[in-house]
Amino acid sequence: MSEQSYDVVVIGAGPVGENAAGYAVDAGLSAVLVEAELLGGECSYWACIPSKALLRTPQAVADARRLPGVRAEFDPAKVLERRTTFTSDWDDSGQVRWAEGAGAAVLRGRGRLAGEKRVVVTAADGTETVVTARHAVVVATGSVPVVPHVAGLDTVEYWGSREATSAREVPRRLGVLGGGVVGCEMALAHARLGAQVTLFNHGDRVLPGAEPQASERVAAGLREAGVDVRLGTGLDEVRRNGDATVLRGGGDEIEVDRLLVATGRRPATDGLDLGSAGVGLGRRGEIVVDDSGLAAGDWLYAVGDVNGRAPLTHQGKYQARIAAHAIAARAAGRPLDDAPWGEDAATADHHAVPQVVFTDPEVAWVGRTAATARAEGLDVRVVDMDIAVAGSSLTADDWSGRVVAVVDPRREVLLGVTFVGPGVAELLHAATVAVVGEVPLARLWHAVPAFPTISEVWLRLLETYRAG
Repeated sequence: MSEQSYDVVVIGAGPVGENAAGYAVDAGLSAVLVEAELLGGECSYWACIPSKALLRTPQAVADARRLPGVRAEFDPAKVLERRTTFTSDWDDSGQVRWAEGAGAAVLRGRGRLAGEKRVVVTAADGTETVVTARHAVVVATGSVPVVPHVAGLDTVEYWGSREATSAREVPRRLGVLGGGVVGCEMALAHARLGAQVTLFNHGDRVLPGAEPQASERVAAGLREAGVDVRLGTGLDEVRRNGDATVLRGGGDEIEVDRLLVATGRRPATDGLDLGSAGVGLGRRGEIVVDDSGLAAGDWLYAVGDVNGRAPLTHQGKYQARIAAHAIAARAAGRPLDDAPWGEDAATADHHAVPQVVFTDPEVAWVGRTAATARAEGLDVRVVDMDIAVAGSSLTADDWSGRVVAVVDPRREVLLGVTFVGPGVAELLHAATVAVVGEVPLARLWHAVPAFPTISEVWLRLLETYRAG
């Protein structure tokens, strides 16, 4: 058994782990990335990047068709081909070159803790290497799919999100179980690529974490794209029938060629041997951390999905930057700047998390929804209005969107903003800045939106609030 040592050992080399290692190296520390699969992780090869590549061309064509005189078409095979270029055909050599060029070592294998600051890495051939961290171990192992209890599911082959985004061909008939982000996005992508899609959602609305108006518009958009959306209907049984899969739910049976199970994810902590470091798990199976990412002692950190705080790639990368800065500070004996919004505190995780769902219409929100704010006991005022400005009318005929703003009326600052409509993702960062900065509405009055853009909705929002 060989032994190595580095200042920082990062278990998991997705975008979050890469960020942790990269920022540690930038701070003058040595770092190694431990990865059993592909460097670049879920986001690069099976989630964010390939899913958006599948959605982009059909969306561009749908947008073009909303203008008079345009007859746009696309080739589904070319969409799949373009998706594959973004994943480098699931070859991570480019990511390895990036890591090594950035100064981080790469160690292939599955990492597990073996006491304080010690990690055992088991390679595919069974060879083991003990890696000692002089300062910190960072767990960045992400998340894995949750498989629901459905009769017969274990007797059939089914897709998870990986298979849905990496498919080499589009199934003729696709069943989707789950109306969250993955279920909605992949239902839309495959429907537009030519599949007959049926989506089963146990709850009474898709995207249950979003504002109700957004959920309603997304469900309507899926139906407009040809998806058979069945709300309040889960699956009671799954079984094979020759080459087909039979889905029974809501008293009805349908046959599909593929079934996508998209019922959520959980922190990937299996096999980490956290007990050897005296680490327990939270009620959702997450590694509990403080705002600097610290999980145990002064050396074990957890960033990204595995800590359950805000399971989104961009938020995990933010946590990784914070944690790397905290590790460097502790290594140098400097006090932490861990007050809210300090350099060593991932404060945004609590109330300023941005998220986009790339459906048609898109949903983009940051901060609290009206429901979450009220559940926290906050006194809020909600401004809920159509997005109807010159910019939206020029963008497309019959363009339709909505904005919901959650305001703290005592301080007159935004607690959360949701946009729903075609292309509204690009409106989100302005809202994120306003929420994070707690910019007073009176000052936002002086942030003049350019004409004629959809951003003029900010002016209409403030006018509606003032008229309130």
